[in-house]
Amino acid sequence: MSTKEKPAIQSTVDGFEKRPMWTRLAAANTFWIALVLIALIVVFTAIAPNEFATLFTFQTLLIETSVLLVLSVGMTFVIITSGIDLSVGSVLIFAGMVAGKTMEGLSPDGDATKAGWGIIFAGLAAAVVAGTAWGLLNGFLIAVAKIPPLIVTLGTMGGALGAAYLLNNGSDVRSVPTELNKTLGYGTSFGGVPNLVLVAVVITLIGAWLLHTTKFGRYTYAVGSNAEAARRVGIGVTAHLLKIYTLTGFLAGIAGFMSLAYYASTTISAHTTDNLNAIAATVMGGTSLFGGIGSVLGTVIGVFIPAVLKKGFNITHVQDFWQMIAVGAVLIAAVWFDQQRRRKRNSR
Repeated sequence: MSTKEKPAIQSTVDGFEKRPMWTRLAAANTFWIALVLIALIVVFTAIAPNEFATLFTFQTLLIETSVLLVLSVGMTFVIITSGIDLSVGSVLIFAGMVAGKTMEGLSPDGDATKAGWGIIFAGLAAAVVAGTAWGLLNGFLIAVAKIPPLIVTLGTMGGALGAAYLLNNGSDVRSVPTELNKTLGYGTSFGGVPNLVLVAVVITLIGAWLLHTTKFGRYTYAVGSNAEAARRVGIGVTAHLLKIYTLTGFLAGIAGFMSLAYYASTTISAHTTDNLNAIAATVMGGTSLFGGIGSVLGTVIGVFIPAVLKKGFNITHVQDFWQMIAVGAVLIAAVWFDQQRRRKRNSR
């Protein structure tokens, strides 16, 4: 009796062999940008070990990046849909101004420095509502009125900043509750972790969960990869874009309140370039300006590169201008790498 040999099971499909882990890592922008961040930390630690590699330096570094990180999480969702939001910095300022004026208005004699938690929570709610309203407006004009995101958010950038100036006659709000500044602004928990950092970490983790594990996240990638294809398979592209820009405005509102807690002022002039910093951090982290590709982890790394450069240059007494040049070079390199990867994928 003859025994038939069983055919070997084909483990791969022709042309679609599983690539080794190293090949997949080498093709990921996030991997290379993480190496850049590690290299910067190693270099500055070697140059100034007693000043850079300290707990105080890393604490201040984390605090200073917290507000930008929250803004950048929202920007990651927007750019993955192949959109852009130039208004987040102005919305942050407007939300902080609304929160400050609300707390002043609810306090005796308009002085909110001694306000309690009831008034502080009212200020937080006002900031969130203000930010969400601008995000909803952006989303409506982009998704429903079909106006290009660049034009819409350029217009609302000026509108939100101008409205913030009008609310307090062109000056900053400086009457901020001391309790808010002590607790959220400079307070710590778990043996020294700044509360502001904890808030940013929680928001970042929620953003990562939303983008990478939920239907909302899958729709975000689908809309960014091919909006027409997403529409044909039943995804409500208009409604989804409306949600994405509303989410970004919501996060800008929270970021405005965090900034108010840390600086104890609206600090209008300090946030005028936050929109560009958020876009640069998101793109440096590997999120494609063409849509469909990106990760929250990459954005976190992208946020820290300019911050580490600035901190390192300050400690080693190098002029801040070099930080701008270095960040610009890394940003251009990230976009070039993304273009090369996209061309290579399209040529297969």
